[in-house]
Formats: sequence, structure tokens, C-alpha cells
Amino acid sequence: LLHGLGGSGKTQIALTFIEEECSLFTDIFFIDASTQNTIEAGLSEIAVAKTSGRTPREALQWLRTTQEKWLLFFDNADDPKLNLNAFLPRGRHGNVLITSRNPGLSVYAGANHRVSDMEEEDAVPLLLTSAAQDDTPENQKIAGEIVKELSYLPLAIVQAGAFISRSGALESYLSLYHSNKARLLSEVPTQSHDDYAWTVYTTWHISFDRLSLTAATLLQLCSFLHHKGISEKLFSAAAAYQVKTYGPTKEEVEKTVEFLGRFKGSTGAWDSLQFMDVTNELRAYSLINYDAQTKTFSIHPLVHAWSQSILSQPATDKSCMTSIIGMQITALVPEEQDLAVILLPHIDALLPSHDVANLVVVPAFDLEYGVLYYYTGRFAQAEKLLLSALATRRTALGEDHFDTLVTMNHLATTYLHLGRWREAEGMQCIVVRKGTLMLGPDHPYVLVAAGSLAAIYTSLGRDSEALDLQVEITEKSKRILSEDDVNNVTAMGNLGVMLMNVGRLEEAEEMQLVVVEKRLKNRGGVHPDTLAAMSNLGMVYAKLGKLAKAEETQVVVLQRTRETEGEDSAGTLLAMNNLAVTYREMGRLDEAERELATVLRKRREFLGEEHPDTLSAMASLAWTYHMLGRFEEAKELGVVTVQKRRALLGDAHRDTIESMERLIKTLEKTGKL
Repeated sequence: LLHGLGGSGKTQIALTFIEEECSLFTDIFFIDASTQNTIEAGLSEIAVAKTSGRTPREALQWLRTTQEKWLLFFDNADDPKLNLNAFLPRGRHGNVLITSRNPGLSVYAGANHRVSDMEEEDAVPLLLTSAAQDDTPENQKIAGEIVKELSYLPLAIVQAGAFISRSGALESYLSLYHSNKARLLSEVPTQSHDDYAWTVYTTWHISFDRLSLTAATLLQLCSFLHHKGISEKLFSAAAAYQVKTYGPTKEEVEKTVEFLGRFKGSTGAWDSLQFMDVTNELRAYSLINYDAQTKTFSIHPLVHAWSQSILSQPATDKSCMTSIIGMQITALVPEEQDLAVILLPHIDALLPSHDVANLVVVPAFDLEYGVLYYYTGRFAQAEKLLLSALATRRTALGEDHFDTLVTMNHLATTYLHLGRWREAEGMQCIVVRKGTLMLGPDHPYVLVAAGSLAAIYTSLGRDSEALDLQVEITEKSKRILSEDDVNNVTAMGNLGVMLMNVGRLEEAEEMQLVVVEKRLKNRGGVHPDTLAAMSNLGMVYAKLGKLAKAEETQVVVLQRTRETEGEDSAGTLLAMNNLAVTYREMGRLDEAERELATVLRKRREFLGEEHPDTLSAMASLAWTYHMLGRFEEAKELGVVTVQKRRALLGDAHRDTIESMERLIKTLEKTGKL
């Protein structure tokens, strides 16, 4: 069995195999397997040709009894409703080759091969040949860009080649494609490369028209997501959503609730079997693929774009998918915050605008999307949506409602990460005070909120206040929570950081070792909380002068953060910064300078010139220049760092003092006594 997406070149591969290996077979029979009628007609022709009768049954009888090495080729057996078993001859002396979009036919096959997209080294010559273009290095480069844009799908490449051969537009094809994609992928070439009569879009339209309403809707809703990493859990978690007195109204999510209800059983619980039936229907036409290892679905990029292009109500369907994501975020518990990273590519596809001012979530799942942006380090987007969510909750619930308080807490910690520490302090003080009055001083939520306030004190350079408050929080957490409770371990980790800041390094190391052990045990090696704990331990090692241990730990943190969060996330840049500082202390100055320059460039781009994290990167790079003996560069950057830190943090902040001390040493080296 050769199975794959329509237009993936299955038939051509089969014909090439038959041509190359034809000497192995005594007879080769070709049958159009697109319908029962064409199969029966093909078998009847075999019966007539072999003078064994005139019916399909007589053809199958001849194939079963003839002791020869015949090959029976069923081409385009795509209809999943067609029972091919009725037309397969019994016996052990013949061979059957099937091409189909339906991977379900693998039940008949001793050898089962999925035909995927072409490799670039094969795709480029196919394009240039079908386009009648010379195989020059310049044309190869242009062709490489075109086949990449076409996701290496053979039929799309052949269609593009036919258009280029007619128009000569090799260099301009991509710009034409971007503005006329649907037309170009629907256009039938005058001169065909082979006998395949359908275009890319026609192939998929035929499959789409055969789908049930639920399967068609699911495919089109998924066209708003990223084409990879689509999971059943995204939909099953959303199905448990209950409409609240604030946020989207019942009418706004009515279509979404109705769609998700199609996958519920008679008890109202999610029915995975019903979801599987629908996804199997899509898989039968190769419109989606399933990865058993990751338990996720994917859609070919061209199918993904095509299925969105045929939407009859794109705004309504986008609103439905926005609601599903919002409902799924609502179902996340704190232990699943790492799933936010998995959801982010889907949200970027759904809400592609990077202009924060124009960021709008419809329906208004502002809190849900704001929290997800917070957990993935998109703090500017988080602030806008959380401000909107806070205004909604103040109006609907009042200033002193617990849900209003929760939203304020998210916004305050967002301000902390944005470097707006005084705004964060003012709001978090209100959260702690009101939470204490509402729930009592020892309530777990109040302790978490107080821990956020202690972290704000740390950022403001008020280390003694931060340590005193965190000691109190940690003692209460140990008393009222279990040893391995997430919030208890978080309190211990925060205390370790604050011990490090006041120079109690041995105590900090001991504390962070315990935290890392518990995080690895309870969260696993790639959870953001585990990586944060390992990062803190690496910083303690560096301050203790245990540089080999610091490097070993920080290399692991950087590698895992890159894999889970991406190259440009706040966590990745922090890990790069910490490792670079360790390299500097080890005397590996060139490596340190290269990494710190990258961190500074990216933080300037993503956070702005005045953000405390940008200033931290400036300070680290300035001191690296000093150690490299590049004193003029160190002075120039050091002066800017001191000026900005004095203005932002004040003269008494530990970071300002450190920058001033280092600048003094640099000025001495440049003779500015």
C-alpha cells in the first residue's frame, strides 16, 4: 500500500516501480479503483483478456488459480466507504499494489508506506524540468524557495512548473503565488506533465465534499490553529467549560458549545470514541495525519491554507476557535502551566497581530488569554488583556470579589516582569491586604500573593524586607502545606534566591539543592519550574566560585529552555545571560562577549532600552569589555548603564551601586581620574 495526501505522487511512484521491476511479473493489470463500478469494469476486462469469462468474479477466480507471478495494481482507491476486500484475489502467488489517500487500507498490506512530501534535492529538478528552465545555480536557488513555499508537494510543484513554462515567470512566481494562491493551485495546465487530471485544490475539494458536517467543521476550525501539534485534549478540556456571570455571554459561545456537544455521550461527558470517529474520517482522506508517539494531529501546510480559504463564515468560525482555546485555558490548573507553551503556536496563528494596541480577543476571554501570555513571557500582550479583564470584573463583581483579586494579582506580577516595579508593589500590596481580610493570613492563596510581594521587594533592592517576609511565608507554608506541595517548594526556592542576594551563599545552595530535587521528582526535567530552580542553583554555584558546576547546570538549562520555549523567549535569554556571565568568570571572555551581545540586542528589541533586564545585559557586557581590555567600549556602555539605573532604580539600589563601582574601575583604566 502506498498512501498519502492527494497530489503527493503515489501513482507516479507506483508506475516507476512497475517500470523498473516489470521483468518480475508475468502479467501486469491496471485498475482504476476510484469507484466500485470502475473496479468491476477493470476486473471484467481481465476476465475477457484471459478468456476466463466476462465477470469480476471470473477474473478473481483466474487470479486465484493461476500459478503465475501477476501484479494487480489498484490505483486511487480513495473512497473510505468502498470495501476493497471484496475485490482482492485470494492466494499466495500473486502481488497487489494499492495507491490510496486512505491509510486504513493498511489492514490488507504486508508492506505499508506513507508517501510524504519530496526532499528538496528531488523537488528542485522536478520544478525546473516541468517549467522547462535551465538547471543553473541561480535557477536552483529560486526553485528551492518556490518548492519550500509549496511544502514540497509534487502535484503543486508540477502545476507551478506548468505555469512557469507557459509564462516564463520563474523569478516572479512567488510574488504572484502569494497574491493569487487559490487561482494558481486551481488552474488546470494546458500541457500536463502526466495523466493525472486533477489540480491540487480540485483533489482536496472532492475529498472535502464527501466529509460529514462535523468532520468538515473540525478541519476548518483547525485551519485557524498552527498546522502541527493539534491534540484531542484541546477540545475535550474546552467541552467542560461552564458559562460565567462575567466574560463571554451564553449567546457568544452558543455555536462553540453546540459543536463541542457533538463529541459528548448521553451522560454529557466527553466521548473520545466519537472524536476518534471524526478524526479517522479526516485521516481516511489524508486531510490530517496522526502521530501516535506525541498523540497529536497535523495538517499539511497547503491543506491547512486551503481549508481556511474555503470558509463561508470566517469571522464566525474564528470566533468559535477563539472560544475553544479560551475554554481550554480556563481548564488549566497551576500544575499544567507548562502546557501554555504548547498552546502558544496555536494562539499566534489565531491572533497573528504583533501590534499590542490592536490585540482584541473575540469573544472576550481576556483573562484566559492574558494569563497564557503571562506564562509564556508575552507580558505586553498580557498587560493589555488583563487590564480589560480587571475592568470587566470590577464592574460585574465589585472591587472586593475574589475573582477581581485574582485578576489584580496576575496584573501585578505582569508589571513585575515588565520592570514596572513600583506599580507592581502598589497593586500587590492591595492584593495581600484584601486577601488577608477575605481569607485569613495563613490561607495558601494569601501566602502565594505575599511571595509575589517579596519578589517585588527583591527587584526594588529592598533585600532585608524581602528576606524577612519570605522567611515568614516559608515557615507558614511548611506548617500548613505538605512537604512536596507546589506552593511550599516555590516558597523554599524564593527563600533560596533571597539568601543568595544577602550573601548567605551556603544556606542558599543547600536550599536550592532541595528545591531542584523536589522539582525533578514532581515536575520532571523540562517543566518551567524545574528549569527556574536549576537556573537559581547555577547562579549560587557561580557566586560560590564553583564555576564548573555552574556551567554544567546552566548549559542544561539553556538547552532545555531553547527546546521548550524557543530561541527568543525571556527564559532563554536569561539562561544565555547567566551562562555567559559564568564563561566570563572562567576567563572564556570571547564566548561571554558574543553571547552577551546577542542577549542585549534581543532584549533591546523585545523589552526596550529602559527595561531592567536590558540594563542588566548592558552592565554584564560593559564589564566583559573591561575584562577584555576594551576600556573605551566598556566606558561608553558603562556610563549609559549607570545613568539609566540611577534614573530607574535610584542611587541606593544594589544594581546601581555595582554598576557605579565597575564604572569607576573602567574610568581609572582610561585615565579619567
